[in-house]
Amino acid sequence: MGYYCMRCKRHVEIDNKVYRGVRCPYCGYRAMRKERSEVIVKQVKAV
Repeated sequence: MGYYCMRCKRHVEIDNKVYRGVRCPYCGYRAMRKERSEVIVKQVKAV
């Protein structure tokens, strides 16, 4: 699963089966943000 650290902005791969807990291996910060795919905007017709 892809995450990036909120402090150092590095990409971190975390496998919960191997790595218990969520912590950046580079700086030790615990706030991680999940990477999202690009936002797809759905367009609908106006009535």
